[in-house]
Formats: sequence, C-alpha cells, structure tokens
Amino acid sequence: QVQLVESGGGLVQAGGSLRLSCAASGRTFSSYAMGWFRQAPGKEREFVGAIRWSGGSAYYADSVKGRFTISRDNAKNTVYLQMNSLKPEDTAVYYCAASGLQGDVPLTRRQYAYWGQGTQVTVSS
Repeated sequence: QVQLVESGGGLVQAGGSLRLSCAASGRTFSSYAMGWFRQAPGKEREFVGAIRWSGGSAYYADSVKGRFTISRDNAKNTVYLQMNSLKPEDTAVYYCAASGLQGDVPLTRRQYAYWGQGTQVTVSS
C-alpha cells in the first residue's frame, strides 16, 4: 500500500517562506517521479513541480519558477517543496503525488497514480 503524507503547511505572510514535506512509504520509489500539485478554491488542480527519485533536473510551473525548489532525501524517502517569496495567489491545498511512468518527468495530474491527502497553505497579504 503506497502512502504519501504531506506536512508543513500553514499560514504565512506574503513574502514569507514555507517548506512542505512528503513522506513516501509502501514500495520502492527509486524509479518513480514525485510531483507537487495545488488546488485553490473553485479552481482545477494544477501542476507545481516534479522530480525523479533517481536524480536529474526538477521541473516547475512558470508561476513558481525561481521561487519554489523541489528536493529529495532518498534515505528518508521524503520529497520537499521549499516555497519562498510567497504570494497570496499561492494559497491552495498542496498535494504530493507519485508516478511510475518512465521517460520524461510527468507534468499532468492524470499521469500520477498515487496522491497524498493534501496540506493547506494560506498566504495573507
């Protein structure tokens, strides 16, 4: 049973920072891609960024590029989303997800089979 558990969300002022964590368990993730998505009220769930456990570059949505950074700790089976220079429009529930697809890093929600429960991030102006 694959489990993904996010943590680290909260309330922060605009310009502040938060670091989200996603702890993965239940299988070997070495060949998987790990993605971060977010969903604001009344909006579709959107791609934030993704990285492979095995290494290589991370990919980011244009809206977060230069402000958000994805990293991973293979020993802890944990992926992180460091969010800096937060804006009110970053307010959303943030989800981590895992994809077993090979090749290019998956960038769409349909390509991810496993999802965490989400963690709320609220940025006040």
